Amino acid sequence: MPSIFSYQSAEVDWCESNFARSAVIAEYYNTISNVSFFVLSPALLYLNRQYCQKKAVPLYFVSGLLLLVGVFSMYFHMTLSYVGQLLDELSILWTLAVAYSFWYPQAYFPKCIKTRRHFFWLTGITTVISTLMSFVKPTLNAYALNCIAFHLLYMTWKELKKCNDKRVHRMAAVMVMWWALAITSWISDRWLCWLWQAINFPYFHSFWHVLIAMSLLYCCPLVIYFDVSYEMPSFKPKLEYWPSDSWPVVVPYVTLEEPHKQC
Repeated sequence: MPSIFSYQSAEVDWCESNFARSAVIAEYYNTISNVSFFVLSPALLYLNRQYCQKKAVPLYFVSGLLLLVGVFSMYFHMTLSYVGQLLDELSILWTLAVAYSFWYPQAYFPKCIKTRRHFFWLTGITTVISTLMSFVKPTLNAYALNCIAFHLLYMTWKELKKCNDKRVHRMAAVMVMWWALAITSWISDRWLCWLWQAINFPYFHSFWHVLIAMSLLYCCPLVIYFDVSYEMPSFKPKLEYWPSDSWPVVVPYVTLEEPHKQC
């Protein structure tokens, strides 16, 4: 019986041919495409540094976990090991859990949850149970994780109904576009592998890594914008674009206007 650390001991194998370009890297392009997460994390911290100065813990935590997602995904696709698969999937689960714990609006808490501290406990217990369940049928983990995106899209839609800022609506639309391209790439690699291998282009999972990182580059500032609106009422969030509004391709970030003077 192969070790859980052994190459190709995972229950999942993606479309890219194994060891086609390297004797030590199982899925070459699926591995190196995770560099996008190493760019994503510092970019979020640098661009949203004004938010970090006022509320450092959430974004530092989430950015650190996104780095781990990149590291563990790289390890998984390099080895296709069972341990690598679980580390990859569980790092995503815990990143989502931490993001929910810090940023889920209190207005949407269940009626039995009265404080953020109680919500931390609820999220933590749910995540521990989900972690244990992930060992039951690992092949289903990725599908379950992707389903969480639909709840995030629903929450975004609810918040946009209350927001009149056209820049925020534009950022949300671009985020959804990147996510739609990402999930299409993921599904194509999973379900249409026979087609991509027939035309010798089995690289759509590597596209997924880059495209989902692009989606998160828009998603995180959007979440920060709403968090400031809910949790920091003395500040007014303002959406800016790097390097400038005039560029055809821009990266959004949030700045905070000075606190309102008290009468």
